[in-house]
Amino acid sequence: MKILSLNVRGFAVEGKFGWVKSICFNERPSIAVFKETKCKNVEEWWVESLWGNRDFGYVQKEVVGNSGGLLIVWDTNWFVVSNMMINDYFLAIKGCWKNSDKETIIVNVYGPHCDSGKRRFWNYLDGLLNNSDTAWVICGDFNEVQDHTDRLNCAFIQHRANWFNDFISRNNLIDIPINGKKFTRVSGDGVKLSKLDRFLVSDRFIQLWEDLSTIALDRFLSDHCPLILRDKVIDFGPKPFKIFDEWLFNDGVDKVIEEAWALPVKGYKLDCKFRDRLKNVKVALKRWSNSTYGALDVEIKALKKEVSVWELKA
Repeated sequence: MKILSLNVRGFAVEGKFGWVKSICFNERPSIAVFKETKCKNVEEWWVESLWGNRDFGYVQKEVVGNSGGLLIVWDTNWFVVSNMMINDYFLAIKGCWKNSDKETIIVNVYGPHCDSGKRRFWNYLDGLLNNSDTAWVICGDFNEVQDHTDRLNCAFIQHRANWFNDFISRNNLIDIPINGKKFTRVSGDGVKLSKLDRFLVSDRFIQLWEDLSTIALDRFLSDHCPLILRDKVIDFGPKPFKIFDEWLFNDGVDKVIEEAWALPVKGYKLDCKFRDRLKNVKVALKRWSNSTYGALDVEIKALKKEVSVWELKA
């Protein structure tokens, strides 16, 4: 199970569609929820191109004027939808996972900014949660924070945070901690940072999917980070072989591969001998790469960490 949540800030922006499509391709979410699509009526071929295959269903709330727009896309191999709900501030689907007959409601939220809108929003969601014996996932851009530590260089209004916290407490919702980032939204000038996006889930949902975690992916063409909610990730061990295109332009790599492949291997089964030859090549390439280029993976991680540090300082 994997749910993607992203405030797109307009699919029409150059490069935005391709960026979101690449996230869907790399992450393969079971369900994807998008905010601020700024799209009118989207057509099936458009969603198919975004999703990457035809095994999907979708529902949308069209843009009002030049802002808003909500979209939910789900993998029909994972989730079967039985009902849909549309509200001024959210879009929801109700259905069952293929491995369970227990109902789940996924709510795609784009919270209001004004006090009156916030109060109506929380009250309406209260009514839904109190009258439904199902598992819940409420995700998206709430346009609200829980305390002052969720904001940096921008206004914090205590009574709004109190309303938000009271809503979470009344409905016994659980805020799944976000790994990777402290803030999920950064202003265009890099000055204002806030944690507006999150996943709130019910106990019944945790009973369906244990070991839940949320990770924030890197921002690129939106001022919001893509968030991924997923159940326990099974590690099947390291990939058997990895090579970088850059290595192929180095004159010495051919000799490294040839010498490693020529090393003697034991055994009489051909598939086992082939496996061991690949292991020899892998070890040799790793040793050669470290001596020629240095530890690239370590350097990449260090650079990404440096980017995050400078982003916070900015």
